[in-house]
Amino acid sequence: MRLPARFFKRRPESHKGSYGHVLVVAGSRSYVGAACLCAEACLRSGAGLVTLAVPRGIYPVVARKVTEAIFLPLAQTAGGALAARALPHLLAAARQASCLAIGPGLSADRQTQRLVRRLVARVAKPMVIDADGLNALAAKKEVLKGLKAKRQALIMTPHPGELARLTGRPVAAIQKARKKVAKEFAVYYNVHLVLKGFQTVVASPDGRVTINRSGNPGMATAGSGDVLTGVIAGLLAQGMEPHEAASCAAYYHGRAGDLAARQKTQPGMIASDILAWLPQAFKSKK
Repeated sequence: MRLPARFFKRRPESHKGSYGHVLVVAGSRSYVGAACLCAEACLRSGAGLVTLAVPRGIYPVVARKVTEAIFLPLAQTAGGALAARALPHLLAAARQASCLAIGPGLSADRQTQRLVRRLVARVAKPMVIDADGLNALAAKKEVLKGLKAKRQALIMTPHPGELARLTGRPVAAIQKARKKVAKEFAVYYNVHLVLKGFQTVVASPDGRVTINRSGNPGMATAGSGDVLTGVIAGLLAQGMEPHEAASCAAYYHGRAGDLAARQKTQPGMIASDILAWLPQAFKSKK
């Protein structure tokens, strides 16, 4: 799915607040890059403002890397992940945001996972949940079930292994029926599901399914999913309908990967190459 013409037409009198504010909740001592890639992808996708909430210990590193973001350094656990006591600060930040992106590099720390579940349950803003954010929900599925009645835009971006943990189905069974499994999950839980992998599937609660055909095997590299999460959140923050945001993000993320592969080769490509090629992907006609 291609970006609508309105994406490229910005009003002369507009300002950074006109294009949405993403709160990115990401990162831990071992996964600093995930937070940076996600935040930068939000910005490269047109979001006017990005607040990056990270454990206090990695703040000096991410502040040097992502110069355009606003930073929210928060309390951390002994292992360098976000601590449960960071919740009030995140709730306050969420009130100022258009949408949230939760999960890249958060780690499997038990405190952090409790924090994610409480945050997701209490915030009624549109959000994109990825990686360790998904694992936090898989560990306590009653939280996910509790979200069914809510009507906020909730986009989940699992790879097959993460969806296996969310559904209890074997990865092989998911891969044999990707479209069917994704659609059933989206309808049952009232979420928008982006099942990553070869020909990414975007399924929505109303039964719509889009199959993405851009991208290449060189994108099977660490950090690629963090970039996709950021692109989705960046488009969502600008007011795109969730299925459209997820489908467009999947296409242009893949298109950027195709452009990067021409220059870097598939084996030589890394996630930051996908990020660097996003603007050219948005311009491309194919």
